Amino acid sequence: MKIFRALSALLSYPTEDFVAALDEIGEAIEKERLVPARERADLLTLVHDLRNRDLFDLQERYVLLFDRTRSLSLHLFEHVHGESRDRGQAMVDLRALYESKGLTGVENELPDFTPLFLEFLSTLDPAEALPLLGEPAHVFTALAERLHKRQSPYEAVFRALTAVAKVQPDEALLAILRAEPDPAPDDLEALDEAYEDAPVDFGAPADDSCGRDGLAAKLRQARRPAPGVAQSATPRTAFTFSNSHQATEADRHG
Repeated sequence: MKIFRALSALLSYPTEDFVAALDEIGEAIEKERLVPARERADLLTLVHDLRNRDLFDLQERYVLLFDRTRSLSLHLFEHVHGESRDRGQAMVDLRALYESKGLTGVENELPDFTPLFLEFLSTLDPAEALPLLGEPAHVFTALAERLHKRQSPYEAVFRALTAVAKVQPDEALLAILRAEPDPAPDDLEALDEAYEDAPVDFGAPADDSCGRDGLAAKLRQARRPAPGVAQSATPRTAFTFSNSHQATEADRHG
């Protein structure tokens, strides 16, 4: 399904090769009728925006939005499992799903990275891809709302994903996401607090070593399975909240 490959490309870090491919991406979107007309037009507006900006500005904007703002993270399990130990198992299961369908060579990227997830969906038949796309619909909706608040044209990608999935996001799960802090990318104090609010714990005892290096520790630990976790025989996705993550959110906002 070419549309998933096009959307994956739009959410990738802008490079010279990316800019050179924008005309091809735009043509693929124009021809794709799986995306409703309104969402398709918004995607083309994003392509136009990307085509007409300086590359350095594109890169700076991308980093501010998706790398420095936790609430806009493109890593799906950041929104689903947070710091809970279930995140490690979810990573293992999702990578196993990729491998079971023949997608290999993805060791350098976390399996829950949205562009990689969409690239995987592009290799599947619609009957397989669309149900999987619908599982994180609450995450896509929350991301679209947060990008809308920032008047970012990247909102179009997540609106298109929810439109293609044709499912209503789980309102209870969406409410949890809406309750999470959503600081502006230039609010450095709030961003530091968002990444420091809890130590990373995928089953190991908590300590004070995460501190200001919490994000780096999170990424290091997320790149390997949780301690003692074996790869499951039947791959599964895990885009709903774990009980421990719900408890964390309740404590955080209660």
